Amino acid sequence: MREGPHRPRRGATTIEEVARAAGVSRQTVSNTLNAPQRVRPATLERVNAAIRELGYQPDQSARSLRSGARRTIGYLVPVDDPLDPNPLMAGFLEALVDAAGAAGQRVLLFRPGQGAADPVAAIDELVAARQVDGLVLADVLHEDVRIAHVARLGVPFVSFGRTGPGEPQSWVDIGNEAAMAEVVRHLAALGHRRIGYLGAAEELPWMAARRAGFLAEAQRLGLSAVATGAADAGAVATGAADAGAAGVGASGAAAEGSVVASVRALLRGPDRPTAVAAGSDLLALDVYEAVRAEGLVVGPGGVAVTGFHDTPLCRHLHPALTSVRLPLRAIATALVGRLLDRVRGEAAPGEGLELPTELVVRGSSGRTG
Repeated sequence: MREGPHRPRRGATTIEEVARAAGVSRQTVSNTLNAPQRVRPATLERVNAAIRELGYQPDQSARSLRSGARRTIGYLVPVDDPLDPNPLMAGFLEALVDAAGAAGQRVLLFRPGQGAADPVAAIDELVAARQVDGLVLADVLHEDVRIAHVARLGVPFVSFGRTGPGEPQSWVDIGNEAAMAEVVRHLAALGHRRIGYLGAAEELPWMAARRAGFLAEAQRLGLSAVATGAADAGAVATGAADAGAAGVGASGAAAEGSVVASVRALLRGPDRPTAVAAGSDLLALDVYEAVRAEGLVVGPGGVAVTGFHDTPLCRHLHPALTSVRLPLRAIATALVGRLLDRVRGEAAPGEGLELPTELVVRGSSGRTG
């Protein structure tokens, strides 16, 4: 009986066996694995065919000892509640592990010890142990102490989120303002002239950008618009005459300290918004609750609602939630690629990389089916 090309072998294949099968030197096999740009295309193809045929697996530990490379990326995991995890960052971690694996890397997760607030010590401990080749950081804040610290250490790093002026621009991010502007245009195209925005109470950079994008595009289009949050005094885009009154309502509701209450206040009165854009999918759930508490419906004939992140819950709501989808796999692949460029000593990029989002339209903003 004939055996397939990937027949099992009794012992581990050696690099010398690969070299003999391909008719090349041991060094050529090594170059194929570690520096393929040095090998002629025809030879590269022949060696890779022998590797596949023989099932050769390089000894990663030996390679690491010789090169000093750990082939491991450190990811400083944002603090989260294991009983109520952030679905966006869980999806990002999945994408990051896949992207690292495709590049022959592993991902080592770490964070400060329980009860510790300063991430610098955790970074120092990992760097001192020489366990990783570089770091991936996420949830980057203004004047983020992590960015400043790893930059001073000279550790290769990339960030999911923008770094500040004067800091290495090794970041990948989405255009939060542009994404929310697209939401506003979508609502305007459906005929909405009075729209609201619900954002988080904290002025996180990405949430602040979404709010700014919402207000700026609403003003450009001449819409009546108001932005609010659980502890927000309200911010009004004065593109239309009735925007001021909506802003007063938002301010009063915010004082109640309830997200749902603040949205309910927006929905009362003759000049209520006919659409509400939320800064996240979880905040959109509060909008759904507020709309129904006011005796209204979400979607056609009621209040249009949109979210942000396109987490799995969007498809399971009734009606399904229109949301902004982040290109998590493209973000992760770009981060890993940029980090490995830094690890190899290649020049750091002069600017960050902004990737486009996609507005996924579902029933909550008017489309049925």
